[in-house]
Amino acid sequence: MLANELRDHFLTWQCRIRQIAMREGEGRPSQGMRPRVVDASGQQLSSGIIVLLVREEPFESTEFLKFQVQKYNDPQDVYKKALIFLQSTHYHRAAEFSDQMTGLFSKGSTLVERMMGDAKVTLHFSQFSQTYSIPCRTHLLDTDDAAYQATLWHNRVFNPNIGADIEVVGFQPDWNAAVELLNNSVKATG
Repeated sequence: MLANELRDHFLTWQCRIRQIAMREGEGRPSQGMRPRVVDASGQQLSSGIIVLLVREEPFESTEFLKFQVQKYNDPQDVYKKALIFLQSTHYHRAAEFSDQMTGLFSKGSTLVERMMGDAKVTLHFSQFSQTYSIPCRTHLLDTDDAAYQATLWHNRVFNPNIGADIEVVGFQPDWNAAVELLNNSVKATG
């Protein structure tokens, strides 16, 4: 498998499981949206973090979610309006999403510090008998970064208590390294 094929397959799978989570799970993150995090030495840093997919051009969806959060005083109203949006066509076209994933964490988190230590981690995804091990470069996003804003407002839909004391981590996949891991795994089992 080529790197771009693996990327496309992964993003299609991620969009599909997110469609299911929005439609059948009322937006609750499913197993495949919560990868295990392993550092470069193979030590598990977390049994599961929630990662988001961000559109290549996130402005419209970010503005919609931000508007909903700011418009309604009742968190249930925000949740219902945003869920309708996320259930509709939001995840229908995998090609509209960046392959960089993001995660929102408390500022000063030990986990963030450890993930930034080597600036590389491997995310292990698994759901519906699909598995992916994806080495990623990690970096902190600036508050004015479009992916930061998309992550912030998406998370505020589900947790209105999120303040400004957060950090957003970007996970940029190394698809060539992911292909190599996949090939090694196939050789080991085959």
